[in-house]
Amino acid sequence: MLRYTLQKLGYAVLTLFGVVTVIFLLFNILPGDPAKMMLGQNETAEQVAIVKKKYGFDKPLGTQYLLYLNDLSPLSLHSNIASDYSFLSPGKYEAIKLFSVDESSVVLKWPYLRESFQKNGKQVRDVIAETLPNTAILAVSAITIAMILGILLGIVSVMFKDRFLDKFIQLVSTLGMSVPSFFSAIVFAWLFGFVLHEITNLNMTGSLYEVDDFGEGTYIQWKNLLLPAIVLGIRPLAVVTQLMRNSLLEVLSQDYIRTAKAKGLSFARIIRKHALKNSLNPVITAISGWFASMLAGAVFVEFIFGWNGLGKEIVDALNTLDLPVIMGAVIVIASLFIIINILVDLIYGWLDPKISHQ
Repeated sequence: MLRYTLQKLGYAVLTLFGVVTVIFLLFNILPGDPAKMMLGQNETAEQVAIVKKKYGFDKPLGTQYLLYLNDLSPLSLHSNIASDYSFLSPGKYEAIKLFSVDESSVVLKWPYLRESFQKNGKQVRDVIAETLPNTAILAVSAITIAMILGILLGIVSVMFKDRFLDKFIQLVSTLGMSVPSFFSAIVFAWLFGFVLHEITNLNMTGSLYEVDDFGEGTYIQWKNLLLPAIVLGIRPLAVVTQLMRNSLLEVLSQDYIRTAKAKGLSFARIIRKHALKNSLNPVITAISGWFASMLAGAVFVEFIFGWNGLGKEIVDALNTLDLPVIMGAVIVIASLFIIINILVDLIYGWLDPKISHQ
């Protein structure tokens, strides 16, 4: 099991390294001068030169890449010269100095995602810390809706197998898997937030926290969570419904189910007491995978509904070419995706030792 765990961690490090490399190269070959984007329209040549030197934009792309890796790495090498953009510079980040080598020091720190170009030097980690919880709430709500309704619809579909209700559920779930999230978001926002607003009392846009009428503070508006959570949960709901139906039908064909039927147990009791628990394995697998992907898939849903999460922050950063925020957000999402998948693999390896010995 230890070897299996170390192997998974090694794959995770290599995967994250590849993600960081692709992201850095992709966004650093885009047209535009980062120094000018930071200074705005009233920059001077001298100011641009100072910013380029401070952030290393005047260095070759390969050197910038190594500096970026150095910033992301928990164990980093930095200059002791205060004029350099080092850990000694005020406001960059806190670090524990381990030992010095000539004019450099090896330090231990949290990964540094740099500063936003457009938010007055605000650190990217603070931007992500403010928006990621909203995205997590949205993702958890969506996956909860998908899990509960998907399992119920899968059971109903089996109970009415090959009848109209079963075929209708399969049709709707197929459409749910086919329709893009951004299209569903537009339709739901228009229909329930505008056309039926008098009935639903729902808004087309809105986030979890809203400012009160007097502008003195914020309050939680839970109804704004309903539409984006439903829209984000449509595709996993469709997948869970199909998986639950197929898995339940497979379990119901087992010998021990036939024995239960021979004892005269009702169909509902057989499902509740014997078949349901053994049918949930593929559903749990799908839920774990979908939860990780929802963090990335929430981008369009959050933007359309005005939900102030990490997805909306990415779209806003793309519009303003705030590269550190974009790169930092993508790296955080990729890291969460990798961590969740590793945990799922380790749980499976613990439950089934055969997997960890393959």
